[in-house]
Amino acid sequence: MDNLTKLEVTFTDLNAFRMVIGNQDKNIKVLGALYNVNIFSKGEAIYIDSDHPELIATMETIFQTLIRIAGKNIVLTERDILYIAKLTGTMSIDEIADIYINRMLITKTVGGKPIYAKTLHQRHYIQAINKNDMVFAIGPAGTGKTYVAVMNAISKLRDGTVKKLILTRPAVEAGENLGFLPGDLKEKIDPYLRPLYDALYEALGTKQTEDLIEKGTIEIAPLAYMRGRTLENAYVILDEAQNTTTNQMKLFLTRLGFNSKMVVTGDITQIDLPKKATSGLVQAVQLLEAVEGIAIIAFDRIDVIRHPLVQKVLERYENYENKYRKLF
Repeated sequence: MDNLTKLEVTFTDLNAFRMVIGNQDKNIKVLGALYNVNIFSKGEAIYIDSDHPELIATMETIFQTLIRIAGKNIVLTERDILYIAKLTGTMSIDEIADIYINRMLITKTVGGKPIYAKTLHQRHYIQAINKNDMVFAIGPAGTGKTYVAVMNAISKLRDGTVKKLILTRPAVEAGENLGFLPGDLKEKIDPYLRPLYDALYEALGTKQTEDLIEKGTIEIAPLAYMRGRTLENAYVILDEAQNTTTNQMKLFLTRLGFNSKMVVTGDITQIDLPKKATSGLVQAVQLLEAVEGIAIIAFDRIDVIRHPLVQKVLERYENYENKYRKLF
């Protein structure tokens, strides 16, 4: 530790210090793994094994932000630490802190745990849904597009804003053959709808979810089941929309009825349609971008918060794949 530097950060109280560093220093260990540097606490001070001015300045800014948030008695998770680190340098301390200090509540789980918007784009997403009847959310996996929509739908269902929640996605085979799976189309597609079930179980519990499905208050079905319907007083979510054809997307969007919300989510970099087929999501975003009453929220990679080791694994694979492509 020849380059040991004490960070110039001042804690207002011992409780804030403990909240920032985390139990057994887990928060600063996550930061250390992210920046590949040793960070540790001693007494009520934080040290970094580096004398690199830019890195030290970045760390001091991150900790000043964390202190600001912890001062409002807000518990910070490892995921929060990583997101704040990503935002540092692109937003001011006040702007980043505001995401947490003025958190937007989406709903509560069956056990009463509050579910908040975790990122700035998630906040914008909820605001867009509340303001518009039709919202497109596009971006990579792991940004919370579907999860936030389901949680927001539960909130609307609970307060009586809508009477029904409909969750659907296209039955596109991503390497698996649905023809060999037992059951009818709904039974075949149910395994692909698992993320939707998981979100419902978290918010409502297994029993209430199953009861509401039994009553028809919650409907989870393949996109093909939407034909010929007008969906009124409903919150409708189309997941994995990048795998809709143009005709399927048109059919779905024209199902919108009065007093309904329609949320369409997808990742246009993960299209499993035949090569010559145009994605209905891509076309819809192009056609409907300037239509009043329709909002398009674009998530990006800054919203994807992964464990530092996962990030390093992905970087190694990406480097390997780039080298492999150059050879051929």
